[in-house]
Order: sequence, then structure tokens, then C-alpha cells
Amino acid sequence: MSERSRGGRRYAGADPVSLADALADVSAELGLPAGNPLADLMDHWADVVGADVAGHARLDSVRDGTVTITVDGPIWASQLRYLETTIIERATGLLGAGVVTAVSVRVGGERTGR
Repeated sequence: MSERSRGGRRYAGADPVSLADALADVSAELGLPAGNPLADLMDHWADVVGADVAGHARLDSVRDGTVTITVDGPIWASQLRYLETTIIERATGLLGAGVVTAVSVRVGGERTGR
């Protein structure tokens, strides 16, 4: 019977593993935080960045403590970089300490479907 590594532990391949445990292990290996902080931030995005900015900034991911945001122009990129500390503080209030520790901003095309 082959053995596989799971979360630093060894287990026989025939032992059942819950889907939740398997997904948690894969998420941890990919550097994704527990729970669904991306959905939580999306639900409160206007509260985190402000209503004006939210219309020009799309939340893309939360990985290894970094929130990645795409904006529709360089002016909005500058605004988001200026707000980095505020975004981290508000995200920490919403998600807990350590989930968001940095902000990465990139400029993309204009958003459609507004």
C-alpha cells in the first residue's frame, strides 16, 4: 500500500480523508488563508476602500497576506497605494490579524459592465 504525505503527516492511501481536510491542505500549500477572505472582502469592498475607489478597483486575490487589486487607470493606482495602510487596517478589522499584510496594485483596462 502506498503512503502519501498530508500536512506533514504520513498516511496510508486507503485511509479516508474528508474533502474539507484535503482542500484545507491544498489551500495551505498554495498560501491561501483559511476561510474565504476574498468573498468577505468583496462583500465589504466599498467599506474597505471607499465607494468612489470601489468603482475603479477590482479585488483579484488574497494570497500569502497580499491583496491584489486591479484598477482602471494610473490615478487610481496611486490612490490605492496611498490608501495601503488604511486598506490593511480595515481588512484586519474585517478578517482578523495577519490575513492581509500588504497590498499589490496593478493597472488593467477599463472595467466593463458597470
